[in-house]
Amino acid sequence: MGAETTNGDGFGIGWYGVGETPGTFHSVEPAWNDRNLRDLATHLESGLVFAHIRASSGSPVQQTNCHPFRHGRWLWMHNGLIRDFHAVKRDLILAIDPELYPAIEGSTDSEVFFYLALTQGLEDDPPAAVERAVGVIEHIGRLRGVEHPIQMTVATTDGRSVWAFRYSSEGSSRSLFYSTRVDTLREQHPEIAVLQKLSDESRLVVSEPLGDLVGAWNEVPESHYGVVQEGQDELLPFTPKPPP
Repeated sequence: MGAETTNGDGFGIGWYGVGETPGTFHSVEPAWNDRNLRDLATHLESGLVFAHIRASSGSPVQQTNCHPFRHGRWLWMHNGLIRDFHAVKRDLILAIDPELYPAIEGSTDSEVFFYLALTQGLEDDPPAAVERAVGVIEHIGRLRGVEHPIQMTVATTDGRSVWAFRYSSEGSSRSLFYSTRVDTLREQHPEIAVLQKLSDESRLVVSEPLGDLVGAWNEVPESHYGVVQEGQDELLPFTPKPPP
C-alpha cells in the first residue's frame, strides 16, 4: 500500500474557512508527534480538508517542501515522485509559465508538478491540465533517458470540487481509495453512530483504507481519476497528453 514503512518527514494540512484562499499549516515534525496538529484538529471546522504525511524522495525536510501546496484558491498534494528529478528539473522548470515561477517556494518535484499543471490550465480544466502536465513530464523524462518518468497519486481542489488521480508510467501506481456513499454505509452498518452525523455528501479519499469497516472502501482503478463534487461523483479514465 505504501512505498515507505513510515512517513516521518513532516506533514501539512489545508482547509477552507474564512477568506478567499485556504489556510495551511506545515511542520517538519512527524505528524504523530506534533501537539499543534492535535490542537488544531480539535478546534478547526471546515467542509473540505486536505492532509498529507510526507516521506521525502530526496529533497530536504523543510516547511516549504511539505504538502499541500497552495496557489490562490487551489491546493495540491502528490504521493510518488518524478524519477531522476535532478536530470529533468531544469527542463521542467523552463516549461512553467514565467509569471508563475516566482511563486515556487520549495525544492520538490511535487511543487514543480503543481506549477506545471497550473501552466497547463489547472484552474480552467483540471483533468485536461494534469493529463498535459504528465505528458510533458513523460516526454522530457524519456528524452533524458528515464524509463518510467512519473509515479503519482495526486489530489487537487479549488475548495468546491476535489480531483484525485492515479497513474504511473510503469502501470503500477501507488494505491488510492475512496469511501462508499454514506447513505449506503448507514444501511449496511446501522450500529455505527458516527455515520448518523455525516451528510450524504461526505467523502474520504485516502492512500490506504482507514480501519476495516466492511464495504467502506473502493480502490480507484489504475490510470483513472475521480471527481468529488456536489451531486453525482465521477470516475473516469486518465490518459496523459504528450506535447505537440
